[in-house]
Amino acid sequence: MRISTVGRHLREGYKNLSRNSWMSFAAVGAVSVSLFILGVFLLLAMNVSYMAEKLEEQVEIRVFVDELANENEVEAIDAKLRSLVDVKEVVFISKEEGLEILKKGLGEESSVLDGLENENPLRDAFYVKSFHPRQVGDLAKKIEKIPFVAEVKYGRDTVEALFSVTTIVRNVGLIFSIGLAFTSLFLIANTIRLTIYARRKEIEIMKLCGATNWFIRWPFFLEGMWMGFLGSLLPILLIGVGYFELLRRQKTSIYFLELMPFDPFIYQLAILLTGSGVFIGVIGSMMSVRRFLKI
Repeated sequence: MRISTVGRHLREGYKNLSRNSWMSFAAVGAVSVSLFILGVFLLLAMNVSYMAEKLEEQVEIRVFVDELANENEVEAIDAKLRSLVDVKEVVFISKEEGLEILKKGLGEESSVLDGLENENPLRDAFYVKSFHPRQVGDLAKKIEKIPFVAEVKYGRDTVEALFSVTTIVRNVGLIFSIGLAFTSLFLIANTIRLTIYARRKEIEIMKLCGATNWFIRWPFFLEGMWMGFLGSLLPILLIGVGYFELLRRQKTSIYFLELMPFDPFIYQLAILLTGSGVFIGVIGSMMSVRRFLKI
């Protein structure tokens, strides 16, 4: 395709937007509303998935050392734990440190533990995190075989229930995202089809004058691309400002929730919405123009 032809298509695509301003406005509005709904849902779904991931990362194995183990044997357990392939982090808590942590947790009621320093009922323990939290059960079985390991706990029932819930959340979010994306595609494509239907006579005249199908298609494809791009700007702005404000408020009042950081999440979402708008605009134009080229 020659440069002059490309320039002509770009000019025609831009002119078509201004010539049919009301229809173009309706199409851009449909894109904006659809992408805003899709963007808000993706924001919620991705943050829920992020929170689930953070919860999974908190899963840890508590490894209690045999009371008969000496210092060298404790060091041997530490070395063995760190040598396991799936182990991400190992933290040793002596029984003295464990008692102090327990006292701090009890706060004003810590006085009930006074006098236990010489008869500490706690045991030395290691807190182990895995690179793959969902494989924590298999890792726990390996740790149980290490000499002088008295007991291994990781809350199996609670952990399995947590993984089941997070899996369901992710799958439901994925299904709804795909369904909403197809709904947006259908709505936007039909709106764009109406704008092209109003100009069907123009297409027929160009066809009868000898214009090729692709010569007719290109301005409409570019017009659809512009509609999709322009329609994505407002949702990106609204979602970006709203999410920034939500994160700001979270720092001051919502301590128990950990949302995805603004950067790079919101920029990734902006690219996704822009790409979706442009893609849907082009596909909608393609589907609509093809019908009127058959004369």
